[in-house]
Amino acid sequence: MAKKKKIFVLDTSVLLHDHQAITNFEKHDVAIPITVLEELDKFKIGNDTKNFSAREVIRFMDRLSNEKSLQDWIPLGRGKGKFMVVFANAPDRFNAESIYAQGKNDHKIINAALFLKEKYTSQIVALVTKDINLRIKAKALGLLAEDYETGKVSEKNLDESSSKTVEHIDSNALQTLFQKGKIEENGMLNGLKSPNAYFILKNGRSSSLAFYDCMNDEIHRVEKTYAYGIKPKNAEQTFALHTLMHDNIKLTVLQGVAGTGKTLLALAAALEQHKKYQQIILARPLVPLSNRDIGFLPGNANDKISPYMEPLWDNLKFIKSQFNAGEKKYKAIEQMQLEGKIIITPLAFIRGRSLSHTLFIIDEAQNLTPHEVKTIITRAGEGTKIIFTGDIHQIDTPYLDEHSNGLAYLIDRLKGQQLFSHIKLEKGERSELANLANELL
Repeated sequence: MAKKKKIFVLDTSVLLHDHQAITNFEKHDVAIPITVLEELDKFKIGNDTKNFSAREVIRFMDRLSNEKSLQDWIPLGRGKGKFMVVFANAPDRFNAESIYAQGKNDHKIINAALFLKEKYTSQIVALVTKDINLRIKAKALGLLAEDYETGKVSEKNLDESSSKTVEHIDSNALQTLFQKGKIEENGMLNGLKSPNAYFILKNGRSSSLAFYDCMNDEIHRVEKTYAYGIKPKNAEQTFALHTLMHDNIKLTVLQGVAGTGKTLLALAAALEQHKKYQQIILARPLVPLSNRDIGFLPGNANDKISPYMEPLWDNLKFIKSQFNAGEKKYKAIEQMQLEGKIIITPLAFIRGRSLSHTLFIIDEAQNLTPHEVKTIITRAGEGTKIIFTGDIHQIDTPYLDEHSNGLAYLIDRLKGQQLFSHIKLEKGERSELANLANELL
């Protein structure tokens, strides 16, 4: 039996999240409340990703309508449904503005969806929004409401460990690995091999940390090494430093909760390799406090962004503290800062740049959309390595969650690629108190 055709009503949050959303509903029809057009108009100016998305959606609707009226259903193309802009008064049975509050755009959007539900009784009408509270309000009035699912990552993919343990390794093979540092794979990994995968190989009490080199079909021994005074404290951190220092891995994700050492390891590895790159850039997205723009903060531009960048400076200060002021490595860091070879900046400040021969670290990447992550990676020029760090369970933006954020999307889509590596740091190393808080609070 054929599925009943639907009308999906999209709100502004969906279009800013994915400017191609209108075309992603297969054979079903898509409607945009006229209130959404008003909101898009407010977002069309600026250099942020949401401003780009607003402009792209506006251009798409302009091309689609041509000489047609957007009040009529317009075909979206072969295998697709139709599109229109909804301009309607509140339905007789329900009026979200009178039930909730007058003049609020969210309630006008609900009313538009309720109007379509009453007019098109042969179709299922569903409101699609990234705003959880808007979904709840819509459902309270008997309206179907759902999240925008395109690009969401399954729970299974989020829970997978980035390294695997292989038991009962042949003792001679393990000894060869210790002596020579590498060995042919030859079925040793029991079918678990994948590009740039990390393993703990065991035989009784003997064990070795290992890396699978997919280009040569070899297993390489991974040893604990220092990076600018920072030594890994567990197997995952050892794997992280190895992948950060690996020349053939151009894109790395370090995932883990607070205190697992993601940013510190990334920065230490960057400093250790500073001669390979013309510049080291550390950036993080600005997530406004309480969803308010940073413009309300006092001071000039540097004063406004300083609180957001302080965690990155803290990591740099910690690495410097491993050396005395007169030591060569301490002076090297100060010289890099002076010459602008190492930069700590909000992500928005490097938007639009092409990055060649750069080691680029993006902190708190879970607060980026999939489109923003793609935009960053496509800026990579020759000789550039990109490192994303973050915790997919610690989202600070209202329209993203652990399944839809850019970091989770990146891990899911690029898993198994030769240029990509993903390390999941699970053990906190900040302090016993921090570990206790992560486990019990």
